[in-house]
Amino acid sequence: MNHTSPTSGGESSTPLSPRTLHSRNGAGPRVLTSRQLREHGIGAAEAAERCRPGGPWQQVLPGVHLLHPGPPTSEERLHAVLLYAASRVPDVPAQGGGAPAEEAMITGLAALALHRFSAAPPLLSLDRIQVLVARTRRLRTTGFAQVVRTPVMPVPQRVTGVPVAPVPRALADAVGGLTDACTVRRLLTEAVRGGHCEAAAVVRELSQARLLNRPHVVDAVDALLAEGRAMAEGRLYELVREYGLPDPLWNVDLRLPGGPHLGGVDAYWPEQAVAVEIDARAPRPEEDEVWSQYARKREHLEQLGLTVVHVTPRKLRDAPEQQAAVLRTALMAAEDRDPGAYVVVLPR
Repeated sequence: MNHTSPTSGGESSTPLSPRTLHSRNGAGPRVLTSRQLREHGIGAAEAAERCRPGGPWQQVLPGVHLLHPGPPTSEERLHAVLLYAASRVPDVPAQGGGAPAEEAMITGLAALALHRFSAAPPLLSLDRIQVLVARTRRLRTTGFAQVVRTPVMPVPQRVTGVPVAPVPRALADAVGGLTDACTVRRLLTEAVRGGHCEAAAVVRELSQARLLNRPHVVDAVDALLAEGRAMAEGRLYELVREYGLPDPLWNVDLRLPGGPHLGGVDAYWPEQAVAVEIDARAPRPEEDEVWSQYARKREHLEQLGLTVVHVTPRKLRDAPEQQAAVLRTALMAAEDRDPGAYVVVLPR
């Protein structure tokens, strides 16, 4: 807004008052960086004066100002953390109340709260809000902003306009600071049960964060994998019924007559010698031998003339029609190939 200066006799821009930083109805940005204040004509000295004890403003983080004297809302705390991260990037102005997506994003429990996890505490109850930045950033934890570094920044998701880490990454950052086994288990289970992500993606992030050496995390992961498998099995049942496939024998063990045990499968059509295995595995280095055994079992079954259809929980969730077509094709193809070896089918 331009005002007439009594000394200049003409039009000149004067520093904005606190009122002019807001619209008449009180809307508008209430968290600004020192750089943004300078763009409004308010220098460091004036900002410091307004942030004095009892003043109309407050500095909530280094270089980040709250333009009212009361406690910040949860939204204001989120924006303050993002602005703090953005304001520490030379020559990169912060815009739109948050940091550029490639520079910072909310992670940890705050991110899970934004993803609407019922097991995550409310945003206002968090002493600190974790913000994910590149490992090369020179940024320190301060106040309610906890800096988390990563060598590779994930692609953020926008939740109510806020850049937020994907659920698997947010879970890993949250779990890294938790010691309560029940809380960890609730968070991991809700991630799968709530359809936020697959178990394997969570375990992958936990493994990369080197958290799988903590007993309470290992116990929660075991429960998570069991939850993921149960959900995948349910989707397989629904797929067979919905797409009109013939009923298989469910959850059976295969064995050669008088011979060795061949292993268990999730579904088996004996007339067509077609088996389905749900691969709910997760990449845990200590289980490399388990995965090798899995591969050898599958190879052995195929050498005996059985067709093994490999499905993942994610495919069953995201592409059931495609998976039904794969199964139908395998069942129909059985008519054109030599019969598989006779195997004994036992419940498991």
